[in-house]
Amino acid sequence: MADEARLTFPADHPAFPGHFPGDPMVPGALLLDEALAAVCAARGLAYESLRVGSAKFLRPVRPGQEVVVRWRDSGPGLLDLGLFAADRPVATATVSSRLSPP
Repeated sequence: MADEARLTFPADHPAFPGHFPGDPMVPGALLLDEALAAVCAARGLAYESLRVGSAKFLRPVRPGQEVVVRWRDSGPGLLDLGLFAADRPVATATVSSRLSPP
């Protein structure tokens, strides 16, 4: 199963003044946080059930730039995420989900 969501961070987002003055970009933690929130919303998962195994940030995302988040199942309770801007990869992540209480 593959899914997709779109994210945009407006130029007036409070993260931009600190990342980085004169050359604003979306902080990696914010980018990943919003991608995970999109997965949770689409899959009906609790945010707290997700664990990031790895994440790699490949290119900066700028204010107003649309990011397409695509994810697919890669095993039981495992997801691979790809984030793209203008059809170019900007980040990847592997995520596990704890679908039931321990």
